[in-house]
Amino acid sequence: MLKNPRCLLVILLMTKWASSSKFEFTNVQCTSFDKSFDDFEYCYIRSANRSYKYLSAKVNLFKTPITKAKITLILYKRFNGYRPFMFNVTLDACRFLRNTDSSPIGKYFYDFFNSYSNINHTCPFKHDMIVEKIPIDFVNHRVTKVLPFPEGDYLLETHWIAYDIDRAMVKIYYTIS
Repeated sequence: MLKNPRCLLVILLMTKWASSSKFEFTNVQCTSFDKSFDDFEYCYIRSANRSYKYLSAKVNLFKTPITKAKITLILYKRFNGYRPFMFNVTLDACRFLRNTDSSPIGKYFYDFFNSYSNINHTCPFKHDMIVEKIPIDFVNHRVTKVLPFPEGDYLLETHWIAYDIDRAMVKIYYTIS
């Protein structure tokens, strides 16, 4: 039995705070910078009902195969405007997909969509890229339990680079409350 009741109160409050965090998609924007190279067929957040929301996107690739690709991940947190927060990392996508354990940050974000996507093999990419129905419950678990983030409004900005040219950008806005 704990001899200090304050310690028990602090533990109970921390447990309540950790278990009550909630992730919510607020917006997604997909932009193709070179329409002759790629174009988004769809990119949206859907709410099937009050408890089931998901994110889906499909980009059509017109110049395949892609043998040299990079991805830049930038996380922003809203502090009187969106400001860089925690990381800004660029990965060689082909090398990373050969060994996903080579970058812990890359692995953390890759695990968000790996099971819901056809972007799960090494280069070359000879087909359209699809991320289909990433459920909010799955994402909620990853950002509140696997690697907890503080409450706030966030923006995850990704740049998809092929042959050292920025080809597309995906911005995912979300809130943790």
